[in-house]
Amino acid sequence: MPATPAAPNTTDLDPAIAARLKRDAHGLVPAIAQQYDTGEVLMMGWMDDEALHRTLTTGRCTYWSRSRSEYWVKGDTSGHAQLVKSVALDCDGDTVLVRVDQVGAACHTGDRTCFDAGTLPVAGG
Repeated sequence: MPATPAAPNTTDLDPAIAARLKRDAHGLVPAIAQQYDTGEVLMMGWMDDEALHRTLTTGRCTYWSRSRSEYWVKGDTSGHAQLVKSVALDCDGDTVLVRVDQVGAACHTGDRTCFDAGTLPVAGG
């Protein structure tokens, strides 16, 4: 049977933090990884309460893989780790910002960031 994200309040996540989260229908919130010293946006992944708890307590980014239905620690297989410097919730509690020191590529394609695919044309831009 495939794994499912942890239900809210079933992990060791601090209850005060869990109460601030606004999750989607699957119990997930988007997590933006940003290079801590340059501000470069590296990638977006999904976290549930357990992934956020693991991220906060291990100092390594842990995400919920929707395609594999399992937790994954960034860098465990690729060596391209994200070392956590700080974690913040946005004003609505529906997005997590993780400032990291990225070791190697952040994108599964081998690019430094998942946003290297090119910019889109913008009127007047």
